[in-house]
Amino acid sequence: MDDVEAVVLVGGKGTRLRPLTLAAAKPMLPTAGVPFLAHLLSRIRAAGVRRVVLGTSYLAETFEAGFGDGAALDLELIYVTEEQPLGTGGGIRNVADHLTAETVMVFNGDVLAGTDLTAVVDTHRRTDADVTLHLVRVQNPRAFGCVPTDAEGRVQAFLEKTEDPPTDQINAGCYVFRRKVIDQIPAGRVVSVERDTFPGLLAEGARVWGHVDAAYWRDLGTPGDLVHGSADLVRGIAPSAALPGPVGDRLVLEGAELAPDALVFGGTTVGRGVRIGPGARVEGAMLFDGAVVGAGALVRHSIVGFGAQVHEGAVLVDSVVGDRAVVGAQCELRHGARVWPGVTLPPHGVRFSPDV
Repeated sequence: MDDVEAVVLVGGKGTRLRPLTLAAAKPMLPTAGVPFLAHLLSRIRAAGVRRVVLGTSYLAETFEAGFGDGAALDLELIYVTEEQPLGTGGGIRNVADHLTAETVMVFNGDVLAGTDLTAVVDTHRRTDADVTLHLVRVQNPRAFGCVPTDAEGRVQAFLEKTEDPPTDQINAGCYVFRRKVIDQIPAGRVVSVERDTFPGLLAEGARVWGHVDAAYWRDLGTPGDLVHGSADLVRGIAPSAALPGPVGDRLVLEGAELAPDALVFGGTTVGRGVRIGPGARVEGAMLFDGAVVGAGALVRHSIVGFGAQVHEGAVLVDSVVGDRAVVGAQCELRHGARVWPGVTLPPHGVRFSPDV
């Protein structure tokens, strides 16, 4: 698809992922051993797209610092910064002057998906659509905006979250645009493609199509989704050519030290220089570089930040420990507890609150 360009929207602040996003933009968080964005870029390149424009805003400089000009990924990367938040539609319009192709794929930068990108473009061209949306079927569409289509796949409406959704099809955050449609989005102001652009196109009678499948899909907007998405990448459930090792029950990066009797499984990522003590149990977790898990500790479906320490006998379940934080011996964190960077929790504490 040399005649197709990609736009990836990576400007969000990732507030639901704090404290992880205090020092890193959400798409740059280590996910299965590499920045999350690397997985998406690998899928884009595998589909034959070579030129990618990144719409940045929050911590914009970290993207170019991490990926440079894209040559290492066999891509050409262009960086365009929003000076103020413009929404999804405004963010797309903001990069328009840097586009050169007539067919443009647009991605939300915080979605982990496994759909066949070539098939989405094929649907767009076969139907002569102005815009094509990737729609994915989910078990509980009530939590998302629904997008019903007719028998041919033409989009009928865009519906907000409802208790009685008429379809299980939701907007999966991947689109194919005719270039002229992007140019028609108002410039320099906040525009939502979901609330403004797409409903406006339907009202005008434009050809808006859906490419529907049941491929892997997960929005990585919360710590729970991030840790489960990372585990799915490690286990090969979610596809990626960027995984820095073979798929399996765990991914252990160089320099990590695991005690012989430590149990590490469930798609856990063990970062560089991590140390895991005797008798520790680490299940479906993300341990960032330099983290330490003490003897007999339990870390389940949780994230331990850069250089953070979880002392002996501590319990972490569905929790987040920020960079360089310390969880004291026998301390217990559950139900979404979050420890801010640099905080030290004394031994034997029990925390169920969201923030500590």
